[in-house]
Amino acid sequence: MLRIGIRREDRSRWEARVPLVPEDVRRLISGSGLEFCVQSSPIRAFPDEQYRSVGATVADGLAGCPVVMGVKEIPPDLLEPGKTYVYFSHTVKGQPANMPALRRLMELRCQLIDYERIIDAQGRRLVFFGRYAGLAGMIDTLWALGQRLRHEGVDNAFARLQPAHCYDDLAHAKREIAALGETIRRDGLPEAIRPLVCGLAGYGQVSRGAQEIYDFLHPENITPDELPAVPPSANACYKVVFKEEHLVERVDASKPFELQEYYDYPERYRAAFFPHVRHLTLLVNCIYWEPKYPRLVTCEQLRGLFAPGARPRLRVIGDLTADVDGSVECMVRATDPGDPVYVYEPGTGEARSGVAGDGPVVLAIDFLPCELPVDSSNHFSQSLSPWIPAIAAADFDADLAASGLPPELQQATILYHGQLTEPYRYMGEFVE
Repeated sequence: MLRIGIRREDRSRWEARVPLVPEDVRRLISGSGLEFCVQSSPIRAFPDEQYRSVGATVADGLAGCPVVMGVKEIPPDLLEPGKTYVYFSHTVKGQPANMPALRRLMELRCQLIDYERIIDAQGRRLVFFGRYAGLAGMIDTLWALGQRLRHEGVDNAFARLQPAHCYDDLAHAKREIAALGETIRRDGLPEAIRPLVCGLAGYGQVSRGAQEIYDFLHPENITPDELPAVPPSANACYKVVFKEEHLVERVDASKPFELQEYYDYPERYRAAFFPHVRHLTLLVNCIYWEPKYPRLVTCEQLRGLFAPGARPRLRVIGDLTADVDGSVECMVRATDPGDPVYVYEPGTGEARSGVAGDGPVVLAIDFLPCELPVDSSNHFSQSLSPWIPAIAAADFDADLAASGLPPELQQATILYHGQLTEPYRYMGEFVE
């Protein structure tokens, strides 16, 4: 019987998530006859004993497991020949930091199945943590707002919030933010941030998770076109969601915006988002972005907004996509829960840890769901576990088309026998 390994996470001391929780491992053992070996870990949100109690073996290594599953990137020196690895590789955009691991997987003639690429016919992800990135990211964004206002000497109810990882679980965090919402409804907002306007770029899973938290503040939902009409001293919270047609405009203004054309021919479009930013207190970035698309916010634009003597409304940028030098250019480095924010100073280009400085506070944690490890792992495991029997039954000695993997998993296979599969041949230039 094939044995599936669940590796310990070693990318960060904060990474306590798992791809499969003990209860789903129990179901797979009893229902599909699979065997699991779980690598012992002192930081995992689910202790070793919970896996032992459901019938899994717990060991220090995974040498006898031809299939190894994890969450985040695996160091190249831990990869073993011929194995099938299933994890978030973060390689499809040619991320330089992960090319050594991809090269090593190729040298070792391994298979690489990436969760990010398990999608349906409409391109929607079937296995994901995205909602939890939004949930944790908005909790942290509101916490950062409270800390920034306190630094400014503004007495505010947001200052009583904690970062997401400090709460017992998601339910605890929601209770605290719901209580904050009632306080704001009763007492109003500090004059310094009236009105409180939160703009969310994007409307997918990450955005929906972020909105789920922000909605505890009882915001009024408005459209981007309604932003300029918000009363400048309104004692209320507002929420505005930006879609692609609000982020860019056609270079040839005589023709209308077309979503598919934008995806296929982004050079026909230019950035049009920044005029909205001056109306926002919080900018929460949730979009998928590649360099071929225009940026949302550039450092040059921020230099104008935060010119000497200016007092812009913008306090916090919650970059939940966490793309360094990405759609929000001032996201110049990733952070972690122990040091989650920095102030980007447009005048100097410096990024100073904390909430003090002349510029926006930037939240840039690049693995936000780790702050809610039990809740996010339970959700992820529920969506992943139905695919495990197919992976266990696959014939990895055969060609990919004859392996028995369902189409969704074949599509998610970046490497097979160490070779880039057809959808990912473009990555060859990144590897080289």
